[in-house]
Amino acid sequence: MTFNERVFFVVRLIPEGRVTTYGMIAKFVGAPKAARMVGWAMNRSHEQQEYIPAHRVVNRNGLLTGKAHFKGESMAARLEREGICIKENKIQQLDSLLWDPFNEIEIVPKAFYDDLNL
Repeated sequence: MTFNERVFFVVRLIPEGRVTTYGMIAKFVGAPKAARMVGWAMNRSHEQQEYIPAHRVVNRNGLLTGKAHFKGESMAARLEREGICIKENKIQQLDSLLWDPFNEIEIVPKAFYDDLNL
């Protein structure tokens, strides 16, 4: 699996009404210093055939730093539709909404960590 494929795998699992961070995803996919690369993957997620809920990925403080990359319905509107309160481009009560892939994902594909080259 490529780096982006690993990122997309994780993001597809984030449940509605929950969010995670670029950094948490980076750690989970085996590249703890690659939060920015996760952001780049989110920018490319709109090109994928299968839906990737990129609006559920925010920075470590809950800021909607990827909001400029959404066409049509805004990142904030998508999150608010899922019941998440946004004020000044920041998720309110982030701690209670945070989805940690290390605690939530039980099974990963066999090839998930194979050939990890970063």
